[in-house]
Amino acid sequence: MSYHHVDPSALAAAPDRPSVKRSISDACGLERFALHQYEVAPGEEIPLAYHYHDEQEEAFYVVSGELHVDTPEETYVVDAGEAFVVEPGSPQFAHVPEDGEETVALVVGAPPAADDAHAYEDA
Repeated sequence: MSYHHVDPSALAAAPDRPSVKRSISDACGLERFALHQYEVAPGEEIPLAYHYHDEQEEAFYVVSGELHVDTPEETYVVDAGEAFVVEPGSPQFAHVPEDGEETVALVVGAPPAADDAHAYEDA
């Protein structure tokens, strides 16, 4: 048996990201799903690009603040205490607008997808 008790604020932020990303799954050595905490300031985004995944399912849970998720059909506003789920093949772009507030979100993806993301060109 193995257990991990993690304080995300004690984890180093990933370099070269548009917002602060702290990888809980990497800290624990998990291989079947990705779990990250994001601290997103106004005008920042979570992903590196508007994108979709072939196989990965993603869920965004907003701990505090308000996250906006652009899709081809509309922009969803996800409030603290709410979740937004994205199925494979569904383009999305999660961000906090310039006039928004600091937002903390937990993002889960399974399976983890380092090479599964594709830029969405119709954005």
